[in-house]
Amino acid sequence: MDRSSLTRFAWLSIGAAVLTIALKTTAYLLTGSVGLLSDALESGINLIAAVVALGALTIAARPPDDEHNFGHDKAEYFSSGVEGALILFAAVGIAYTSLQRLFNPQPLEQVGIGLFVSVAASLINFGTARILLRAGKLHHSITLEADSHHLMTDVWTSVGVIVGVGAVVVTGWLWLDPVIALLVAANITWSGVQIMRRSATGLMDSVLPAEDLHRLQSILDTYRGNGIEWHALRTRQSASRYFVSVHVLVPGEWTVKSGHDLLERLERDIRHALPQITLVTHLEPLNDPAALEDVALDRTDNP
Repeated sequence: MDRSSLTRFAWLSIGAAVLTIALKTTAYLLTGSVGLLSDALESGINLIAAVVALGALTIAARPPDDEHNFGHDKAEYFSSGVEGALILFAAVGIAYTSLQRLFNPQPLEQVGIGLFVSVAASLINFGTARILLRAGKLHHSITLEADSHHLMTDVWTSVGVIVGVGAVVVTGWLWLDPVIALLVAANITWSGVQIMRRSATGLMDSVLPAEDLHRLQSILDTYRGNGIEWHALRTRQSASRYFVSVHVLVPGEWTVKSGHDLLERLERDIRHALPQITLVTHLEPLNDPAALEDVALDRTDNP
């Protein structure tokens, strides 16, 4: 799939954010609930994040060039990092507004209509989040996955706010509304921290996911035997792309063509299992002591 087509999911997120902002703001204006206001503010952050995601996906889809030989995939990590920061910013705003209301409680109005509007907005976010998560996992896009998790956080936030507003109506305890909003702020703070942590890990060239790393090692192990070994396996992930280098050791009496043919088969098998991989193999003679000097490069459990 052409990576540039992923921008349509960002446009979907933008459309959903605009619609939910309108609905949640209406719910707040109808009820005066600070909990619903916090929900609307988070949807505003969703809109900004979706616009940033659109820009990141557009950049990430560009092919390699003279200044970026390995492509532009890491732009997605900047997008998810910005989204995490925006979530934290929203949490601070929600907490500030909630504390003010906690010390100055206000009665709620037209709660039934307001909650109905908020539920409709939550259903829109839930549907959009599921679509983004499916696309993010299918196409290995951290931007779409981060946007999906953010929207799901918004959904659970809305559920909490709706329950809180309902509790205020039932009990008459006005302080429940700002307290629920403070819990919302704490919840989305955790979400923002997790997203920023994952972005930082990606920018630091983390290894392949455990499942894919195991698949890679299993393929390499099928070539072991008859004088063939491997070591110095190193991997890193850059958004949707994987980068791998490995040293393959063969009997010293083999011809260059024999070694080359082996690497061609090995690389074909790995690319078939992991299509998004950029693979570099290095051929070495098994009985040459110099071939063992780079064993320290190995970053796996391979003996």
